[in-house]
Amino acid sequence: MSASVGRLPSLEHGLPDEFIMAAILLARILLLFFIKKRAGSEVGPALKGICMRDNTVLKLALDIATITREKIGMIEKIMQQTEILALNARIEAARAGSSGAAFSVVAQEMGRVSGGINTIARDFRQQVEAHTESIETVGATMLEELTGQRFTDIALNVVEIIDRNLFERSCDVRWWATDSAVVEAVTMPDEGRRAYASQRLATILRSYTVYLDLWVVDKEGQVIASGRPERYPGVQGKNVAGEAWFKRALATLDGDAFAVADIANNPLLNEAPAATYAAAIRQRGERDGEPLGVLGIFFDWAPQAQAVVEGARFDEQEKARSRVMLLDAEERIIADTRPDGLGHRYSLKRDSRIRGYYAEGDKLVCFARTPGYETYEGLGWFGVVEYDPTRLDKTAS
Repeated sequence: MSASVGRLPSLEHGLPDEFIMAAILLARILLLFFIKKRAGSEVGPALKGICMRDNTVLKLALDIATITREKIGMIEKIMQQTEILALNARIEAARAGSSGAAFSVVAQEMGRVSGGINTIARDFRQQVEAHTESIETVGATMLEELTGQRFTDIALNVVEIIDRNLFERSCDVRWWATDSAVVEAVTMPDEGRRAYASQRLATILRSYTVYLDLWVVDKEGQVIASGRPERYPGVQGKNVAGEAWFKRALATLDGDAFAVADIANNPLLNEAPAATYAAAIRQRGERDGEPLGVLGIFFDWAPQAQAVVEGARFDEQEKARSRVMLLDAEERIIADTRPDGLGHRYSLKRDSRIRGYYAEGDKLVCFARTPGYETYEGLGWFGVVEYDPTRLDKTAS
């Protein structure tokens, strides 16, 4: 009996270590949550890493709950055994009469200590379970917020990269529209000057490989020179006066202005999707010169856009569960890490927001509207990240 009494946790020396460690871990989690609420949406990289990469808050909460239940269960079991032993000891002390009086006192003390620890264990279990449930709820909310913020930033980065790229295209078209060979081709459009303009465009295309073709168009809308007549033999001689990009470019007020069209498959370029930029070719190449024609340049959209969406900065686990898209102003998918989505309309539930995220079933949809870049205002496009943490599970099933 004395050996059993010696193994009992002593209230004189404080609570058992299991209680203390569990309480400390719970306090740390609650402190993380308090910091998050005080800091608002600005979360430090370390905390973001904890929540985003390993789901540590949720995992820790579940681990604490499991460990605490196990440890308290063990303590309760020992205390139940001790109470039985104490009861048996009192019975034996009663049978022994006066000679068992001292032993009865020890047995009563064992019962009192056991009952006290049982009460503490029961209360602690109830409190831990209540707080653990709250922590799990808070952790899930924190995780969604941090995931939403991170993937919204990625969506913004994707659309910013493409806009910076397209800004350069707007610079190219305004610059090349002042090239002397291009200007002379529409000023004095004889066969020699048209051929030389085509050679000049071909030279540009050898260096600027992101373009499908470059066209010089006269004021009536006829294509009089192109950079790749061998690849696209049907271009020269075609009339594009009805194209919106041609009309808008010819109507620009000065050489600083340009026209741009949304992504579209161009039948004269073998139905390749192109981003079209155009600028007026002006008399003597001067900024305020009279418009004499239009230079149209056709950005090879598919490979460039695909490289941007595929290059979004995820870790391997995130990448396997994410879909990245670019949407035009009409929410038509113009680039997608899942090629079967191209051309379809994506119903973005943004509620007039230009940036944000929302949950849709198991998925988290994060989006950001183009802010433009320098003098390029953009076309109202959106970068979108669709994150589905259950995606691999669904694929496997």
